[in-house]
Amino acid sequence: MYNTKELFDNAYGFAPFGKIQPADYLPLIEREIENAKREIDEITSNPDIPDFKNTIEAMEYSGEYLDRITSMFFNLNSAETNDEIQKLAQKISPLLAEFGNDIRLNQELFKRIEAVYLQRENLELNTEQQTLLEKRYKSFARNGAGLSEAKKKQLRDIDKELSSLSLKFGENVLAETNTFELHLTEEKDISGIPEGALEAAGNLAESKGKEGWIFNLNYPSFIPFMTYADNRELRKKMFLASGSKGFHGDELDNREIILKIARLRFERANLLGYKTHAHYVLEERMAETPEKVNDFLNELLEKAKPAAQKEFGQLQAFAREQDGIEQLQKWDGAYYTEKLKQKLFDLDDEKLKPYFKLENVIHGVFTVANKLYDLNFEEVHDVDKYHEDVKTYRVTDNNDKFISLLYADFFPRPGKRNGAWMTSYKSQCIKNGTNDRPHISIVCNFTKPTKTKPSLLAFNEVTTLFHEFGHALHGMLANTTYPSLSGTSVYWDFVELPSQVLENWCYEEEALQLFARHYETGENLPIEYIKKIKDSSNFMEGIQTMRQLSFGLLDMSWHGTDPTPVTDVKAYEAKAFAATNLYPETPETCMSTAFSHIFQGGYSSGYYSYKWAEVLDADTFELFKEKGIFNKEVANKFKDNVLSRGGTENPMILYKRFRGQEPKPDALLRRAGLLEEVSLKTE
Repeated sequence: MYNTKELFDNAYGFAPFGKIQPADYLPLIEREIENAKREIDEITSNPDIPDFKNTIEAMEYSGEYLDRITSMFFNLNSAETNDEIQKLAQKISPLLAEFGNDIRLNQELFKRIEAVYLQRENLELNTEQQTLLEKRYKSFARNGAGLSEAKKKQLRDIDKELSSLSLKFGENVLAETNTFELHLTEEKDISGIPEGALEAAGNLAESKGKEGWIFNLNYPSFIPFMTYADNRELRKKMFLASGSKGFHGDELDNREIILKIARLRFERANLLGYKTHAHYVLEERMAETPEKVNDFLNELLEKAKPAAQKEFGQLQAFAREQDGIEQLQKWDGAYYTEKLKQKLFDLDDEKLKPYFKLENVIHGVFTVANKLYDLNFEEVHDVDKYHEDVKTYRVTDNNDKFISLLYADFFPRPGKRNGAWMTSYKSQCIKNGTNDRPHISIVCNFTKPTKTKPSLLAFNEVTTLFHEFGHALHGMLANTTYPSLSGTSVYWDFVELPSQVLENWCYEEEALQLFARHYETGENLPIEYIKKIKDSSNFMEGIQTMRQLSFGLLDMSWHGTDPTPVTDVKAYEAKAFAATNLYPETPETCMSTAFSHIFQGGYSSGYYSYKWAEVLDADTFELFKEKGIFNKEVANKFKDNVLSRGGTENPMILYKRFRGQEPKPDALLRRAGLLEEVSLKTE
């Protein structure tokens, strides 16, 4: 058996992917759980009077290698999984849930924490120490430390079951994604599909020993098909396949899993003294209560709905005029939106893609980071990777001071779930006078290079890269004492601000001229294209807003009420969607059964945060626009008060320190073309 510390004994202390085989993870994690328990035992058996250093700080630095090994394992389970890893996850997740409860329900440990907390006014703690103490105390008080032994056992059983259910949910979605293929051999069936998407589909077919083209449900295949394929019946087939993941009444069906997860979360919240899961979650969010979230979503809905209905009417009229379509269906939306955008703005994503070669966009986002925050990125080849596609970078400041390691994993694979995310393999912290720097990773699913073309990104893929890189900046620029307050360890409805604000640079001429160059000619993206990108940025914004609001409302419906009486997932979902529906209902599809954000990821009772953070990001970027998008004074204020501070203070305090005021929704409404005022209530 490896010595865990020795595994990380390398130049950067990087994650030792090359040394650890899948079968090693379970024994390693079991051993590190035991080590962490011993560290906790040392705290509880300490004969000295509990104080901040011997209790709160000692806890903060316990379980370091357990955190590091588990971050490696769970990113593998998302980005490079297989049957062996999935089976291990089903064993490891309950172990970690049980260990978490061993800590939170440890009465002796809670007594020490409570003793420190009760004397907090006399301890002369700095702001970060005060935040850590309060966070640690609440994590116990909110998670059952005061429960009877019988209720503690009930809580343990719930948490163990929830960890297994959410894993199974994700495994089913991935299996459904990987199972479906649309194999086409007739030229008429591929009419309208761009050359690059066709070449990728042809390569996939060839790799499977088949003629023609294969399309699947991975985004780089699915999105171009739904956007450009002229064959309406085939678009319908693809849409129904995507929309029915986990909804087939077979062994991959997620309906019973959803009902169990929702009921268990509700039961857990009740056990802890909360009305619903959303009441429990939102107590530790900027929004504070389900009522405020619902008010926020419904106010936006009120403003967006007239615009969305008008846009939908415009789209319906266009489809009727173009092709005699009397009733627009969900599988028509992307297709006719793209056609109408081309007509109104003379802007075709396929015209843009040659200007967004992946390597150039990477260079672009690095250049933006350099101009804003003095960061430099050098690709290095002496860092372990979990897949050959992964790129690794040494990040330094202008004085060559080491800032971070950055991992980047860009292309889809069978063992990789859809979507894009940022993760951390090592949190920043200051320990024993040393500023220990972070190791950050971004994972995406972009169009792969083909035999004749490099990876050329659609514009929405460009914004996705900037979005995830914004999260990465939040991690890389962290400068806090304690790892649990570092980087993206912030309130969930604040975490999207750094990511969403960075997307704004994708629309600015000054930024695009740094990297948007034709991959063959080297020609800069023409100014008229940049103008069209900006002019079209609000195109169908009402419909897009309605879509996001529908997801937020569905999330709150599952988690902000008692789900116990629910027996029909589809009917319950339809009720939640009623106020946001534009298209006719499709009985064959169900959103909830593949809604990984809330049933597998960490967004339960938190999906609203994307729109919430849009208010913050629009307000933030207005200051950059006013002073200059590369203005160092504004960039430094944002870095010093937001990016580097993590969760060391209440996010509204951090935001006001940066902006000088609370965020005003006017900026978002101006940007979205929804001009009446919406309030972001945070008092």
